[in-house]
Amino acid sequence: MQTLSEKQLVELIDKAIKRFGGTLDSLAGAIGYLMIGRKFGWRIMFFMYSQDTVRKYEKILDIKSKDVMPELGVLAKKAVVYGALQKVSNFWKAVKGEVAGIKSKQVLK
Repeated sequence: MQTLSEKQLVELIDKAIKRFGGTLDSLAGAIGYLMIGRKFGWRIMFFMYSQDTVRKYEKILDIKSKDVMPELGVLAKKAVVYGALQKVSNFWKAVKGEVAGIKSKQVLK
């Protein structure tokens, strides 16, 4: 994972905005995904968003989440799903919804 400097982050977002075509909701969602993902990490984000949405946002931003986000970010422990993640033996099955009771978009204060 490459840690983006603030300058690189702004450049990445500016490039995405310049080449974007579509609804602003999608662009705003992608930018929000990136900004939140930088603090929570890609593993948490993969639980927060469907695989289709992650792919859509990665395409809009021209990124791979694993390349620009930490695996678990500094705020990962605030995500309710973080505790469940610690008990799961197969991360990808849990992401796909094949493990009951894992999906949660809740973040603690």
